[in-house]
Amino acid sequence: MDTLVSTASTKSLIPSQIEDLRLAASKMDGVERRSFQAEMALKYCEGSARLAETVFGWGRQNIEVGLAEKRTGIICVGLQSAFSGAKRWEEKQPEVACSLRQIAESHSQQDPTFKTSLAYTRLTAASALEQLKEQGFSQSQLPSPSTMAQVLNRMGYRLRKVVKAKPQKKLHKQMTFSTTSKTLTSKRQALKSSE
Repeated sequence: MDTLVSTASTKSLIPSQIEDLRLAASKMDGVERRSFQAEMALKYCEGSARLAETVFGWGRQNIEVGLAEKRTGIICVGLQSAFSGAKRWEEKQPEVACSLRQIAESHSQQDPTFKTSLAYTRLTAASALEQLKEQGFSQSQLPSPSTMAQVLNRMGYRLRKVVKAKPQKKLHKQMTFSTTSKTLTSKRQALKSSE
């Protein structure tokens, strides 16, 4: 392997440098990794994906895609990352989500300490579902109670009791006398009694 690196490339790499480049590539994902692999293939392997595969142990197809992205300037996005995952309930049912926001807004109150921007609500997930049903939405449009709780949290409403701000108690400070004032008064009394 070392002979391949020294004879095939214009710049030689020692095994510790090859390991460092492998480690660096393993810490990256997707476009960033392919770009890095393409740069290293151009720099050390004269742009050969086959040689880079042999030297660094990377997948030749990934290096070829990285070289093509570098050459054309077009970034390849895989179907997995572009179209994977289920849509959130708010995206599937935007009109119901709008009604839910109005319901939650009518039951919410700002945090009395104003330390957070969260709104606390007395509205539970079950009561929110009940009110949405009363507005005429079908069961198929509504999520389960646990999903409803997550939706309310994502909208910024926390399912807690609304607590009123409690006024702070006024405490009377007790005056503490220092020991020096006591000694001064006792000295004065001693002087007066001696006179």
